[in-house]
Amino acid sequence: MTEKAVAGLPSADFWRSLGYFNLYRLILASLFVLLAGVFGTTLSLGARNWMIFLAASEIYVAIVVLSFVLLQLRWPRFAIQLALSISGDIAVLSVISHVSGGIQSNIGLLLLVSLTAAGMISRGKITLFFAALASIAALLEHSYAVLYGGAVGAQYVQVGLLCVSYFAVAWLAHALAKYAVESQQLAQRRGHDLASLSEANRLVMRDMKDGVLVVDEQGAIMQMNPGAERLLRRSVSPGSLLSETFPVLFGQYAMWKQTGSASRDTLQLGAGVQARLRFVSIECDVAHGAVVFLEDMQRVQAEAQQIKLAALGRLTANIAHEVRNPLSAISYATELLREEQPDAKQQRMLQIVLDNTQRINRIVQDVMQLNRRDRAQPEVFELGTMLRIFVEEFNLAERLDPGVVTLVEVHNAKVSFDRGHLRQVLWNLCRNALRYGRKLPGSLALTTSVTDGRVLLDVQDDGPGISAEYQSRLFEPFFTTATDGTGLGLYIAKELCEANGASLECSVHEGQAGACFRITFGELQAGGVGGGHGE
Repeated sequence: MTEKAVAGLPSADFWRSLGYFNLYRLILASLFVLLAGVFGTTLSLGARNWMIFLAASEIYVAIVVLSFVLLQLRWPRFAIQLALSISGDIAVLSVISHVSGGIQSNIGLLLLVSLTAAGMISRGKITLFFAALASIAALLEHSYAVLYGGAVGAQYVQVGLLCVSYFAVAWLAHALAKYAVESQQLAQRRGHDLASLSEANRLVMRDMKDGVLVVDEQGAIMQMNPGAERLLRRSVSPGSLLSETFPVLFGQYAMWKQTGSASRDTLQLGAGVQARLRFVSIECDVAHGAVVFLEDMQRVQAEAQQIKLAALGRLTANIAHEVRNPLSAISYATELLREEQPDAKQQRMLQIVLDNTQRINRIVQDVMQLNRRDRAQPEVFELGTMLRIFVEEFNLAERLDPGVVTLVEVHNAKVSFDRGHLRQVLWNLCRNALRYGRKLPGSLALTTSVTDGRVLLDVQDDGPGISAEYQSRLFEPFFTTATDGTGLGLYIAKELCEANGASLECSVHEGQAGACFRITFGELQAGGVGGGHGE
């Protein structure tokens, strides 16, 4: 029996078991020496030859001590050490049994303990080999006693029964050890499966976008994923009571336990945060409770909006060519009719036709840009230099007087962004600012700053500002308050910012009139912040 054959457990367990067995042997050998030293020949132990009994006991102690040394060295290998230990027990105990009266001394019964230990430690059929050695030793000892010691031949029956007990105990120990190994292997497999399921459950809960809470029957929180922490805006430790940490949610949970359904499907968790509630009961032998699902309604609405816009983008891409060709023909025909110098009424009608064809063309162009965010190619550049060039181009394109667009505290900070995308975002924001601003010197201001390692760019106008009822809908596609607008400019600008790791939001500054849109860029790149100066 080798260690490789018993690979069901770590080898340390086998060495530890062998150590305990050697401890038992040391106690037994020491007991023999103690009895021989204290009681001498007054006991039946060593009745035939007390000197040989004492010598065998001392040799037994020496053998066990040597076994402890070899055990610490882990040499030779485990199977050999076990075989030497059992063989030594068989030899020494057979000698002690002979000098103590043979089969009548019952010393041979002590080998049952050694055989049992061999079966439990080795967990193999080699125990039957040790039982055979013990039986041969018992038969040889009694035969020698019959031939030279005057023993009774009829006692062979007792010796035979002892030999049978050796094999029975050896086989029983082997069977029990085999069952123990199989049980331990099964427990290890179940433990591995449970650990794998637990890790899979942790990963699934961690990566779920919706919030998940696991509560027991008393309403104590047993598990909570990051999605729930984000929606509930609070992290709690396992064991916290739902009634104390999230009373609103606990009220719905209590209602569900009583009636089987919550009083409402959606729950207002904070400013602008709504979640759809769903409870799933946990019913098993060891636990009762529920799993609470919090589905982020904003995410659901955003995903639905993305699906709608993606379908719209594909549709527009397919029909753009067919739409633009008729528009081009209408525009060309309108221009030709205007050259024939019609009367004022016809001129006005032709201008209406031309304006509407241009508006339709702008709508097609804006919708076709909805998928541009997937083609972002960010690069690192100095924001201040880019803004100065943009202001010059914007002034020329819009035919603005110098000073209408100003740069305030522009830092030479480096940002990572797609230049084309940033140019389009700024163009949309500045055109919106001009539309509602007064177009006076300083009406449109571009300001940069650095906060917490992030570069901020503010686009501020001096218009009437944005009412509270419109602020929450600013970035919705197709939402506009202008009669000639498409409602896609701000939405596309926000999408392009997010595609480049930035964010766009409407920022409200106390004491300032007009509207302010803030671009928050990603982490500040190497290069830092240079000196600021205004223009």
